[in-house]
Amino acid sequence: MSDVGSSVPRRQLGRLLRQAREEAGINLEAAAEALEWSRAKMYRLESGQTSLRTHDVTLMCQHYGTSAELTEVMVSLARESKSRGWWHAYGEAIPAWFELYVGLEAAARRVRQYEPTLIPGLLQTAEYAVVIFSAKAGRSQDEIAQKVALRMERQKLLARRSPKAPSFEAIIDEAVIRRPITDLDAWRSQLAHLVNAAQRPNVSVRVLPLGSGPHAASVAGSFIMLDFPAVGTRPAEPSTVYSESLTGSLYLDKPTEVAAYADAWTTLLDLSLGVRESEDLIGTVIKETFDE
Repeated sequence: MSDVGSSVPRRQLGRLLRQAREEAGINLEAAAEALEWSRAKMYRLESGQTSLRTHDVTLMCQHYGTSAELTEVMVSLARESKSRGWWHAYGEAIPAWFELYVGLEAAARRVRQYEPTLIPGLLQTAEYAVVIFSAKAGRSQDEIAQKVALRMERQKLLARRSPKAPSFEAIIDEAVIRRPITDLDAWRSQLAHLVNAAQRPNVSVRVLPLGSGPHAASVAGSFIMLDFPAVGTRPAEPSTVYSESLTGSLYLDKPTEVAAYADAWTTLLDLSLGVRESEDLIGTVIKETFDE
C-alpha cells in the first residue's frame, strides 16, 4: 500500500492541459483536429480518465504555446501518472469506471461516506462482502473471492502509516444495521466489526435513526466525499464527490456541486446519533439478534 496511486497526478495533469488550451483560445474540437485525436479522447485526457505519454504532453504544450516552465511541470505529472497502484494486480476484479476511484481513495486525506442501504465497503467483513458480491447472478466463486480480496486490501489504508492514513467518517442508516444477512453469526461479527473499527482514532461511525424521517438529504442517495492533501508546493486536488450505479459512476468536483453535497452531509450529521449513541444502538441490535 506504499504506492498511493496515479489518479491524482493524472487528474491534475488533465486540468492543467484544459486550462492551457482554454487560455490559448482553442476549443476542444479544434485541438482534437490539430492533434489528430477524437473529441472523446481529448475529453478523457482532460478529465484525467486516461494517462498520457510525455511526448504527447510536449506536443500539446507546443500547440497551446505553453511556457517552458509549465510544460516541464506537466511532463513531470505525466511521468508520475505512469506509476502503478497496488489495485492493478486485481485486473478485471475492478471495473474500468471504478479504477479511478480506488486511486483517489488511496490518495485522500479525508473520506466521508453516507450509506442508506449497505455497510460501507471500508468497514465490511469478508463474510458480509461475500454476500454482497454473490447477489449478482452469474459470478463464479473465483470472481467473488477476487472481489472480496480487493475489498479487504482497500481497507488497509485505514491503518496505513506512510503516508498517514486518511480520516474516515461514515453515516449509516439505521435500516442498514437492522437488515441482517442469512448467517446471523456472520452478521453479529459484521456489527461487532463496525464498533471495533470505530475505535480507531481516524474512524468515525454514526447512525441515522429511523425516526429522522424524510429530510433535505434524502434525495442524495449514497455518496462519498474525498478531500486531498497538498503535496509539496503543489496545491491540493479539489474535493470530489463520488457516487455509483449499476453501470458506472459519477465524479463531481465543481465548487457548486461539492457545496451541495457538503450541505447534505451537514444535514445528515445534524440528524445522526452521536458516536457513543451510535455505538450503543449497534450493541443493542447485536443483542437483539441473539434473541432471534
